[in-house]
Amino acid sequence: MFTECTGVILAGGKNSRFNGQNKAFLRLSGRRLVSPVIDLFLSLFDQVIVVTSNPLAYLEWNVMVVTDVFDVKSSLTGIHTGLFYANTPFVFVAACDTPFIRKELVSLIVSEIRPGLAAVMPETRSGVEPLLAAYSKESLPVVERGLEAGKLKIARLFKKMRVKHVSEKRVLAADPQLISLFNINTPEDLDRAAAMAQNNADGLVKSFSW
Repeated sequence: MFTECTGVILAGGKNSRFNGQNKAFLRLSGRRLVSPVIDLFLSLFDQVIVVTSNPLAYLEWNVMVVTDVFDVKSSLTGIHTGLFYANTPFVFVAACDTPFIRKELVSLIVSEIRPGLAAVMPETRSGVEPLLAAYSKESLPVVERGLEAGKLKIARLFKKMRVKHVSEKRVLAADPQLISLFNINTPEDLDRAAAMAQNNADGLVKSFSW
């Protein structure tokens, strides 16, 4: 397990495209979307935090459940909350709607953590991926100032800080299909994820665990 890093799962989105239904609890192959993320994090991190506006829904898991410190709806707010409550120098952040995260990619990103870094972010041809990344507890004051000023773009906020970018070549070596980055924003995404999960169950896709 990674003892110097806390796993943080962001589960506080508006879920507007699912008629307000808690996206973390949508069913995919009979499991809730958040379940494989929690299972993976519990296998990797000594401390796991779920950031949510509905803490009672997560009491069945052996995780710390917290709500946002700032009343600002953004992913940056969730990162801030994870950093605020974590008892480790770094946190690794992922969203609750990314059920296909590969252990190899998480391990790669966490392995790049060094003292003095503000963050470690994977990078692909689409750009950096701030919602599958590691953040330093030391960046907490900067994040707070960003929230207070309404500067909510994560990559932009960290642009002038010391950030380690993990190259696309290394990201692809850990996750050849970039399936870790697949998130579910719409009902169509959920249908696609169901097909992907079925393909894996049939032995057609070998690149992720389900």
